[in-house]
Amino acid sequence: MRIVVTGAAGFIGSRVVEAAAEAGHEVLAVDAPDRALAPGAARRTWDALTLPKVELDLASADLRPLTSADVVVHLAGRPGIRSSWGAEDDIHRDNVVATRRVLAAAGGRVVVASSSSVYGSAGRDRPTREDDPLAPASPYAVSKVAAERLARRCPDTVVLRYFSVYGPGQRPDMAFHRFTEAALAGRPLPVFGDGRKARSFTHVDDVVAATLAAVTAGVPGGTAINVGHPEPVTVRTAIGLLGRILDVRPDIENAAPVAGDADRTWADPSLARDLLGWTPRIALADGLADQIAWHREIAPAVL
Repeated sequence: MRIVVTGAAGFIGSRVVEAAAEAGHEVLAVDAPDRALAPGAARRTWDALTLPKVELDLASADLRPLTSADVVVHLAGRPGIRSSWGAEDDIHRDNVVATRRVLAAAGGRVVVASSSSVYGSAGRDRPTREDDPLAPASPYAVSKVAAERLARRCPDTVVLRYFSVYGPGQRPDMAFHRFTEAALAGRPLPVFGDGRKARSFTHVDDVVAATLAAVTAGVPGGTAINVGHPEPVTVRTAIGLLGRILDVRPDIENAAPVAGDADRTWADPSLARDLLGWTPRIALADGLADQIAWHREIAPAVL
């Protein structure tokens, strides 16, 4: 099967590319690393890819390389709730315009990456299901809702709503990356808010497994599927766990909460189990140990 992966220089995309190639697929990596939030890290990841690749700005380039693919895994986009405020034009360009053009160019199935942020803050009494109302509260979340609506009009698309992905290779602006680097350096850990926000933290290897399952699964066109761990954990609890793994007492430095950042995300992954045969397998303690090992052994050489 010929698979095109957009966003291949990114945290998730680079691992999807490698896993798809290892599974025997013919893979073409696509990205515009200089447009990334962390262009230096994206460029290094891009340059390290050894399989066929092409640099394309999806919002403006000729997308004929996508037309002959059996499946396009569309992971490219401008991420981040915090960084989306004041960057609405870039967010719309890279997340909505680019998605519309990818969907128009693709000749086969398109797997579209979305986000748990489309739900806003989840309820306190139960996990979020795919048919719950959407309540985006940031420019980033609004762009993901718009991209989903475009995707769900197409005959063979699968929308994956990722929940708080972490693990080796995480972007420098993301929470566990910032926490781990600060703890290893003996600096205070920068926390937005009071640390009581809860997340369905989901390891990147589990996310990659769900994404590859969506490539071939018999899923009705336009279906949205949660990809998240079913046990929400507060940021404060996660930091305590990180401290125990590192054998340090974290010093927390609180900052103002981020506008539009959900109080709680809580995934119900039942539909992913039923349609993709997928359940998350990596517990937070094991996943954090995995990410910390990357920071200790690999990150200093590449960041």
